[in-house]
Amino acid sequence: MAELIAIPLKKPSDVDIIKPLTNVIKSTYSGGNNQKDYTEAIHDLSVLRNNALWRAFEKYESSLEVIYNYYDQLSALEGKIPAHELQIPFKWKDAFDRTIFGGKLSLTISTLAYEKVCVLFNIAALQSSVAVTQSLESDEGLKLAAKLFQQSAGIFNFLKGNVMMAIQQEPTPDISPETLGALSSLMLAQAQEIFVHKAIHDSMKDGIVAKLAGQAEELYADALKLFQKEIFRAFWDKEWIPLIAGKQAGYRAMMEFYHSLVCKNNKCIGEEIARLEHAVELFKAAQQRSNKPNLFQDYANRAQRNLTEVKKDNDFIYHERIPDIKNLQPIGKANVAKLLPLPERFSSNFKDLFMELLPVGVHQALSSYEVRRNELVNAEISKLREMTQVLNSVLASLNLPAAIEDTSGTELPQSLLEKANYVREGGGKAILEASMKELPELLQRNQELLDECERMLQEERESDDQLREQFKERWTRISSARLTEQFIANTRKYREIINNAVSADKEVRNKYETHREGMEILSMDESQLSTTVPNGLAVQESSVVMQLRRLMEDVETLKAERDVIESELKSATTDMKTTFLNALAKDGLIDEPNISVESIGKCYGPLQKEVRESLARQEQLITDIQSAHTRFTNEQSGSGSSREIMLCKLASAYDAFKELKSHLNEGIKFYNDLTQLLVIFQNKISDFCFARKTEKEELLKDLTTNLSHTGPATAPSIPSHHEGSSQKQSNPENRQMQNLPYPLQHPGSMPVPYGASPVAPYPTYMPPPMPATYNPYATMPYPTQGGYNQALPPGTYGGYSGYGNYATLPRYNGSNPPGQNPW
Repeated sequence: MAELIAIPLKKPSDVDIIKPLTNVIKSTYSGGNNQKDYTEAIHDLSVLRNNALWRAFEKYESSLEVIYNYYDQLSALEGKIPAHELQIPFKWKDAFDRTIFGGKLSLTISTLAYEKVCVLFNIAALQSSVAVTQSLESDEGLKLAAKLFQQSAGIFNFLKGNVMMAIQQEPTPDISPETLGALSSLMLAQAQEIFVHKAIHDSMKDGIVAKLAGQAEELYADALKLFQKEIFRAFWDKEWIPLIAGKQAGYRAMMEFYHSLVCKNNKCIGEEIARLEHAVELFKAAQQRSNKPNLFQDYANRAQRNLTEVKKDNDFIYHERIPDIKNLQPIGKANVAKLLPLPERFSSNFKDLFMELLPVGVHQALSSYEVRRNELVNAEISKLREMTQVLNSVLASLNLPAAIEDTSGTELPQSLLEKANYVREGGGKAILEASMKELPELLQRNQELLDECERMLQEERESDDQLREQFKERWTRISSARLTEQFIANTRKYREIINNAVSADKEVRNKYETHREGMEILSMDESQLSTTVPNGLAVQESSVVMQLRRLMEDVETLKAERDVIESELKSATTDMKTTFLNALAKDGLIDEPNISVESIGKCYGPLQKEVRESLARQEQLITDIQSAHTRFTNEQSGSGSSREIMLCKLASAYDAFKELKSHLNEGIKFYNDLTQLLVIFQNKISDFCFARKTEKEELLKDLTTNLSHTGPATAPSIPSHHEGSSQKQSNPENRQMQNLPYPLQHPGSMPVPYGASPVAPYPTYMPPPMPATYNPYATMPYPTQGGYNQALPPGTYGGYSGYGNYATLPRYNGSNPPGQNPW
């Protein structure tokens, strides 16, 4: 009686997961908190994948634990790897592989979500295979079979509701929602069938067995309706639909047979005969429908023997009237089989290979926090440095502190000696000139990269336009102009960024030329410097001079305090990792904006207050310095001597040297970082052009093949009575397109490269973050690396002639049954 169906497994393809996974983890978790080497873990995952996917075909219970472990690893890893970052072309073949069906025979998608869908399908299929092999004569075998069939039904039902969201394009026929719904229904019916066996094995009451069998009949009827849908013609194994139809009739017969035993115990002889007659007819129908003459044979023999005996007894003893089966009270049903939900972990001894990787949500929250923190820190440091530059400019214009240090009128002021020493140790004007010579080379490299990007796009567009002009409407693929809109917009952005950088280079050069003479003087040794600076009048000691000296000390104190504040701003840290992990564990989500703002306020609020106080002190300090300097000038017989002019010039040159050196370093870093972005951008365009070239070659191949087989120029007209049938025939060109090595993309059924998604059919790249702090070159935001929004329309499956429809058996509710009894 136990004719059970096992679902075939999807066929995987070998793929290298080590290299792309290594690159993603290194690029995503490159911070100081994640320096662990995951090479061994990635290798273990690769080995586990091979074992799990290929051992599944051995169809042993031990194979389940291996594939369980692999699926659990995927589930854990999926939450730690950004979905758009991983590009592994997972290729899976259709489990049923019916070429006549006309759907995709395989599908390649570069997402962990698709890999999980296919592995989960194989888990359910393997569960059904293991369940089929269990002995139904033992209690352990019955329990395991019932559990596995229910788990399998639950998995197929889960996939039915989630597969389209996971893969976001037309699936292979085996994982379409319609197929998954039918498989789930079949697994649930077989689980209920196992419970019927269990009840018989445990010698339960006949009434309970009858109700269990009645529910099995109903579930098989539901499965039969789904399996007989037009889209599934010639899709299933040729024995499946007849067997399901036979099972439906057989378990209706089992229900009637076991309820006849209840009638026998209750001495309801007439009803017993009616139910046995119906059961005998149904057993025969089950064998005929299933094409299996031995299906339910033991129970059919028992029913026939019981019927012969009870009829004999009724004829000689009871003489009860035999009621019409339609008028009997309906038999209740016991629904025991359930759709079991997916467990949180399939594996009993799961150990996460990537335990130390943070969940994506936490990682993204940390990244957002760092952006907020850096914005605040950079803004506060910018305020401090900007106001310090203002203070230096004021002091340089007043020749302070050199003016009050010039006590002899002939010796160099100490502050000037310190500034000259700083310039000499910093490389003098030579270091600035070397950096300025480097900038044009870096600029040219970036311009060449951008020029190459534009050249590739132009060549691809011209090739597409030429072929479109040649083949007219037969050139059906999407135009390059439409696909490259984002690329063109980004090239313009990059071009504008480079043009702005060129302007910044000119400003740096002009400032250098303005102060070059002063820098040359500061680069001299002390003896040459003394000769170059003219002599002047000595400073006369007075209360004003003493006041200016105190104010200069206040200036140095203010600068030292700002250095401390800047250092504290840079070094202040908060354990946000623990904070975000606790929030995720407590609430299931992370309210990053509020948590970050609150944490930043606690950590940096006092430092922001110190910055504001420092700026306020500077305003008062400048006012006091200017006032005292006015009195100093009047007291020291005026100003404007050649010595004072030279000292002011050298002070300005010193400030310009510090500023230019910082800006040139930022400029070199800017160009190098921009080179990284442009290389990524160029690689993306190169991949796009390669994919378009593959499209072009495939389409040209199809077009030239069709041209070589073209018939007469004037085709004979089709008779009107043939028009309807001709429209139903499939297009041979479409059948050829289904054999392309890439997944099909509508419109035009053009291939897209492996790893594509409907949102971005060409590989996407995430650019590295570009620093913009104190950078005169960072004049505008960098272009985002956007994708292409080309959603694929859901596919439809054609129908093919196959088995004839099996009508589900009628069910009676005890009053006015519809139709006639087919048996």
